[in-house]
Amino acid sequence: MILIPVKDGETLEKALRKYKKKYERTGVLKEIRGRAFFTKPSVALREVKKKAIRRQAHYASENF
Repeated sequence: MILIPVKDGETLEKALRKYKKKYERTGVLKEIRGRAFFTKPSVALREVKKKAIRRQAHYASENF
């Protein structure tokens, strides 16, 4: 459960914006989307390796 401290005089819109930002940071929605369909462990590992290779290539290109 996400708790948002609301100050006196704070508008509902501002409190709702705080809630949405905090909810987004927790990664709940990302996890739900990830669980929507099953990916085999070998495929998941392959994707992790691809991301690592892309990340390394990106950092290597920035340095030079």
